[in-house]
Amino acid sequence: MVTTEDVKKLAALSRITIDDGELGAFTSEFDAIVAYVGQLEALDVPADLATKKPSLRNVMREDGEPYAPGAFTEKVAAQFSAREGDALAVKQIITHE
Repeated sequence: MVTTEDVKKLAALSRITIDDGELGAFTSEFDAIVAYVGQLEALDVPADLATKKPSLRNVMREDGEPYAPGAFTEKVAAQFSAREGDALAVKQIITHE
């Protein structure tokens, strides 16, 4: 059974703030989710299926040039607000502060 402490720890790891009034509801919902996922333990998986690796298959298109090189370069570059030579400048969103 899931305790309120388990829900508090999960909320802290998820960086979610839960009020004490909501804690009971979240505890029962989380307990129901864990019970639902626990039904997977009741599945009867054949032994040969558990040890057999599935065949891998990648679906890939053939190599080639679907468009002429540079066909959309200027159209895309025109949408940027700044350029630095041939590079497109974007706003910095990651800082090291």
